[in-house]
Amino acid sequence: MTSPSTVPSTSRSDATKPVAVVTGASSGIGAASARALADAGYTVYIGARRIEKLRDVADNIDAVPLPLDVTDQKSVDEFCESIPRCDVLVNNAGGAHGTESIAEAKIEDWQWMYDTNVLGTLRVTRALLPKIEASGDGQVINISSIAGHEPYRGGGGYNAAKHAVAAMTRVLRLELLGTPVRVCEICPGLVNTEFSMVRFDGDKEKADAVYRGLEPMVADDIADAVTWIATRPSRMNVDQITIMARDQVSAQQVHRREG
Repeated sequence: MTSPSTVPSTSRSDATKPVAVVTGASSGIGAASARALADAGYTVYIGARRIEKLRDVADNIDAVPLPLDVTDQKSVDEFCESIPRCDVLVNNAGGAHGTESIAEAKIEDWQWMYDTNVLGTLRVTRALLPKIEASGDGQVINISSIAGHEPYRGGGGYNAAKHAVAAMTRVLRLELLGTPVRVCEICPGLVNTEFSMVRFDGDKEKADAVYRGLEPMVADDIADAVTWIATRPSRMNVDQITIMARDQVSAQQVHRREG
């Protein structure tokens, strides 16, 4: 990917500096994307529930940390009202809970995955869309997953949620045709972040086993893609991009080294 160069480097006091908004930015892909976008010349508004971690992310970059729970409409409204303008929205908040079969599915886990991944993306997008359109050259970048295009055993709830994100992203692209807004879905494969720790309720052994014997991607790899997409010419829309580690060729087919 080429280095981002279309966004001018400006000082913190420059009111014309473009604004990016990143949800789920307290760690992982969200935090890495916030840093990368700030380096590319954006003022970044970052949101998550863990405000202290957000403040750590905001240190030394042009970022404004704000509390955000994407499952709470009041929280979303207060977060979005605090943002003066929005040129790029990165909907990153989401995650998975559990790997049970559909026969043994925990309804509360499916409810959390749907509310966070799908309705959370909807709430933030709907609230910020007028500001994104008003920017004159806005973008919505949804962080989805390979799970949104390839079902796999044990992935029922997460597959369902990310398939919904994929469909919502495509519908948004159709609905915004003719407006100055671009829409993209990024579909990562294995990325070594807190994702697996959350999925396995903090069981480090299970989380580590996901990446054992292979070299997964890291958050900065996806952040690089986010920034590359955000800084393309306005005539260019990256509709959908799938990114996997060299050691992965499908949702569950990976190459593991012995020893």
